[in-house]
Amino acid sequence: MDWNEFTDWGHKVTDWARDYHQTVGDRPVRAQTEPGEVLTALPDAPPETPEAMEDIFRDFEEIVMPGITHWQHPRFFAYFNSNASAPSVLAEFLASAIAPQCMLWQTSPAATEMETRMTDWLRQALDLPRDFAGVIQDSASSATLAAVLTMREKALGWQGNQQGLFGQRPLRVYCSSEVHTSIDRAIWIAGIGQQNLVRVPIRGDWRGMDPVALEKAIQADLESGFQPAGVILSVGGTGTGATDPIDQCLEVAAKHELYTHVDAAWAGSAMICPEYRHYWQGIERADSIVFNPHKWLGVQFDCSAHFLKNPDDLVKTLAISPEFLKTHGKDGIINYSEWSVPLGRRFRALKLWFVIRTYGLEGLRQRMRNHISWSLALHDRLAAEPDFEIVTPPMWSLWTFRFVPPSEGGSYDLDTLNLRLVNAINDDGRIYLTQTRVDGDLAIRFQAGQFETTEADVMMAFDVITGIARGLA
Repeated sequence: MDWNEFTDWGHKVTDWARDYHQTVGDRPVRAQTEPGEVLTALPDAPPETPEAMEDIFRDFEEIVMPGITHWQHPRFFAYFNSNASAPSVLAEFLASAIAPQCMLWQTSPAATEMETRMTDWLRQALDLPRDFAGVIQDSASSATLAAVLTMREKALGWQGNQQGLFGQRPLRVYCSSEVHTSIDRAIWIAGIGQQNLVRVPIRGDWRGMDPVALEKAIQADLESGFQPAGVILSVGGTGTGATDPIDQCLEVAAKHELYTHVDAAWAGSAMICPEYRHYWQGIERADSIVFNPHKWLGVQFDCSAHFLKNPDDLVKTLAISPEFLKTHGKDGIINYSEWSVPLGRRFRALKLWFVIRTYGLEGLRQRMRNHISWSLALHDRLAAEPDFEIVTPPMWSLWTFRFVPPSEGGSYDLDTLNLRLVNAINDDGRIYLTQTRVDGDLAIRFQAGQFETTEADVMMAFDVITGIARGLA
């Protein structure tokens, strides 16, 4: 393909993308293919000679698209949404076209300096203090790994990278049972080990960490010869929206001089709305905070905002500068590759710039307020039904429920019934939900957050859930 052909196909792809987003609500939300169906449709060997773009694009529509779960569907109520607003798509198109590798200031000064400005725009939107500096990571998992590595190094007097963990006192990291599994993975990769991730009991409707139990766990470890290293807190956990009492837990951590990281991957976006900031009261005392604009702010994956009280700690943990990566003759520059695990970096700030300017903070706030309001209305309707029970209350736009029909003198397994229900709902295709476990029991999650969803889309979920459930019963 030459660039003249690219222009023609660029128009066709743009038109296709417009049509897709305008009609995606007519498709089943979840892919309806069976395992291996797409693989079988793809040739076993690569072509030896060029193929026409018409054939390639036809196969894209006939082979690929049936196997796609539509994350941009207005009735995608599973997981957390990974949005792709129109200006974000355009920005990604431009970033792909110029294709810069943004590992250093000198490899694209505009990308570095825009990242500095966009993370500060986000800092202001969240009303974080000026002493926080930001970096854009690929995902919250990477930000959490960076935080765990930093708490490891600080606890070891900055000798872990050089000496390893052999012969050291076992390090301990504290979190609740509600945190995302990316915390477990970060603990593995950092070499701390799963058995040294201490699960602190939870309490209350927010299902947050008990700060009294945190204090006791730290004291017990000190008395047993362990080395406490850090505390990882959750704001809006994936399963139920679990949120730790940030101010109380940070006070305990500060008492023991432990590094603290707050995972607000989903709910952090809502903090651009002042009325929700009480959920993370005391956040200004944290060492590290992460949230994902690609979940609720209309910026497509990947774009994770990582804020740091003292970025020098992170740089001291991750930076390595061979001669070929040094920039000579320039002062006052930032090389963000020293703030992240990968060396290579994409131009992620561009889509933030496009989206924030296109909608403004107030436009983004209104979308989230709508999602939360509509989700609460659906919650209230379902809660009024005698054969349904609410398992966990709404946290922003997320809550969980179970179908509990009358047993009529018999007995049945509620976990099995509700797993059948969520599978039947997803096979139906009109909406998409996922399940979780709450205190060991299976529950069904609902959350609203797709960028273009409407009140009618959310309310449709009531008819789908109740209709299919009663058909099963």
